[in-house]
Amino acid sequence: MFFSDPFKSRLPTADEALAGRDVPIMAPRPHAVHGRPIAAPFPVGYETLILGMGCFWGAERLFWQMDGVYSTAVGYAGGLSPHPTYEEVCSGQTGHTEAVLVVFDPQIVSRDVLLALFWEEHDPTQGNRQGNDRGTQYRSALYAHDDKQLEAFRMSARRYGSALASAGKDVITTEISAAKTFYYAEDAHQQYLHKVPNGYCGLAGCNVAFPEAEA
Repeated sequence: MFFSDPFKSRLPTADEALAGRDVPIMAPRPHAVHGRPIAAPFPVGYETLILGMGCFWGAERLFWQMDGVYSTAVGYAGGLSPHPTYEEVCSGQTGHTEAVLVVFDPQIVSRDVLLALFWEEHDPTQGNRQGNDRGTQYRSALYAHDDKQLEAFRMSARRYGSALASAGKDVITTEISAAKTFYYAEDAHQQYLHKVPNGYCGLAGCNVAFPEAEA
């Protein structure tokens, strides 16, 4: 695969990363679909996931439609530059990927169900791209808040990796690591496909089901 821009195929070093800024680029507003907050504090007992599936517009809609999901937001995660703009992230010089924050009630929907949706609804084997969207900002990612979540992510990757191998697919390239700061994207990107119903959505999975847990 050939990229003319080096930051489309590799992450920047600390010396190469853009400086970013010391203040947020926006104050999070209520969710445009249901009006609940997209920033903490969230209800006691609720859990969060930070994940990347390529372009964050379609990925966010996928999760806000799920029963048990309290709220969602789009932003930037996994990189170096604090409080980046969309244009800066698209340059590849922040190291961030387009990410979705999912807040859910584990009494209604389990983390495993949400992870199955994550794996099935995009292609986690493509490296620094999703379909025609190319660059490190489109890489597949899961960022864990603690060691327990990190192990759950790794276990789910092993399970889905086995299913992909059985189907003759490539190996998973998803970045799985400890969470860094989630930086909220600009308001125009929040719940974008609610605001622009016919907007772009590039989600496409591998047509491989996540395996059911053994009894």
